[in-house]
Order: sequence, then structure tokens, then C-alpha cells
Amino acid sequence: MIRRFADWLVFSVFGLTPGTPLGEALDFFVYDTLKITLLLFLISTVMGTINAYFPIERLRRYLSSRRLYGIEYFLAAVFGAVTPFCSCSSIPLFIGFVKGGIPLGVTFSFLIASPLINEVAVAMFAGSFGWRVTVLYIASGIAMGMFGGWLLGKMRLEKLLTPWVRQIQAQSEAESTRWQAEGLPFAARLPTILRDARDIVRGVFLYIVVGIAIGAGIHGYVPDEFFARWMGHDNPYAVPLSVLLAVPMYANAAGIVPVVQVFVAKGIPLGTALAFMMAVVGLSLPEATLLKKVMTWKLIGIFFGTTAVIIILSGYLFNRIL
Repeated sequence: MIRRFADWLVFSVFGLTPGTPLGEALDFFVYDTLKITLLLFLISTVMGTINAYFPIERLRRYLSSRRLYGIEYFLAAVFGAVTPFCSCSSIPLFIGFVKGGIPLGVTFSFLIASPLINEVAVAMFAGSFGWRVTVLYIASGIAMGMFGGWLLGKMRLEKLLTPWVRQIQAQSEAESTRWQAEGLPFAARLPTILRDARDIVRGVFLYIVVGIAIGAGIHGYVPDEFFARWMGHDNPYAVPLSVLLAVPMYANAAGIVPVVQVFVAKGIPLGTALAFMMAVVGLSLPEATLLKKVMTWKLIGIFFGTTAVIIILSGYLFNRIL
């Protein structure tokens, strides 16, 4: 429905032509802004409802007192793999996890794995490269999410979350405690839950617009050939360079698979093309802009740097074994 509305608004009301840089960029901007804003409101409402009935402190105590032997990172990565979100669409759920008191490392496992894998991209990937490569890609995406989340969790980075996040965490915890003590029915709690969800959307909305505007401009105006020029067999630094070139880009996994197929057809090594794909969908300038409301620039830099190194190592590994 959102897709049809965006197409109708841009191509019928505004009269722009499909396939032109301006038309594609504006269509991308309208669709993703509406989708992510609505998603953020819905997820914030759901997480607020969960917090109302399941106190945050109880969840924190459970996760900190149990030896789960890394299962929590695996479950977060698998949950990310089965949710059909791009990097920017994953951020509302990431905010909900942080608000709900889930450990930061576990939320990072979700944030890394979620944009890398979804069912549409897997089907397209299997059709383009076969099931052997597809299974390896899925396994590597889950493994990257697990290892990246575990490593970032060990760094104890909670202090680098923004004051806004700590404020909504404290507010959510106080409201949950009060509701538990007073035994309020859901109907009495719902207005506060919706108000908090609205406040979260209001606090993040400017970052959504700026981030998606950057991604829309790149989506509409930067040609694929610009990247293919630097990623050939004869460049020993092709993998890290492909990751560096990919960061300004923004697309979901399903949208970038055809581009990867073109790259491979032009003679670019599969591992290099996959590293480019993983960096496009897992690390992007629009994503960094959205995350700025949640993280300090230092934390964004640590997250991006850690994930980029893991992607580069994966790219070299794929080039060796495929």
C-alpha cells in the first residue's frame, strides 16, 4: 500500500517519469520515509506494551544472571535474518530493544544480521548464484552478526549511547514499575504507550528525513559503473575499497542482488562483489545519520569500523573458497 501510494504521488501527482534519476530518487525518498516512520511508531508501541507487562529490570536480571553460552547472540542474529528489514528499517526495532533493556551487544547482533539476509534476497541469490553460495552467504551473515555483537558487547559501550536513549530507558522503566504497582488495566496504559511512541518518532524524524534524502540522492544519481571500475581482479585492495565505496550507498539486500550479478558478469570476483553488497546493506551513510539520535559519533564509528573489518575478512575468505 505504501509502495502504491509513493508511486502514485511521485509519478501521477507530481508527473515525474519512472526510470529518470529525479523520479527514482523522489520515489525512493517518499516510500522509505513513510515506511520507516510508520514502522518506528508501530514497533515503539509494541515494545511499550511489552515493557508495560514485563518489567525491564526483570529482563536485565535474567540476561545478566544466566550463562547462555552465546545463544542470545545466535537468536538475535537469526531473528535479524528472518525479519525483512534493510539497515534503516532495522533501526526502529534496534531502538525498541535498547529501550526494553536488552544488552547492547545482543541488539548489535540483530542490527548486523538483519539487513544482510531476508527471504526475498535469499530467493534472488539462489536463482543468480546457486544454493551452495546462498547457504554460505546465509551462514556467514548469521556468523557475522553473532561475532560482531559478541565483540561489541565485550567493549562495554553502553556509556556511548546518547542521553536521549538513557532518558527513554529510565522513563519506560519508571512507568513499567508504577503500572505493576498500581495494577492498571491495558486501556488505562494505552494513552501513555501511544504518547511515548509518538515522542520517539518526533525525536528521530529529522534524522530519518536527512538520512533517507542522502540515500535517495545516491540511489537515483550514482551509476553502477562508477563502482565496478575499482573492483577488478587486478586490484589487491579491491575488497576493502569495495567496502569503502559501498558505505555512501543505501539499498536493501533484494535491491542490490541484481547489481552484484552484473558485477560478477563483468569479471569482478564474487567475494569482492559480496563484500560490496554486505557493506551497502549493512553499513550506509543514511544508517549512520539515523543512528546519530541513538549513539554518539564515537559509538557509530566503533560499530561501523568493527562491522567493516568483519565484512572485509569475509570478502577475502569468499574469494579464496569460491
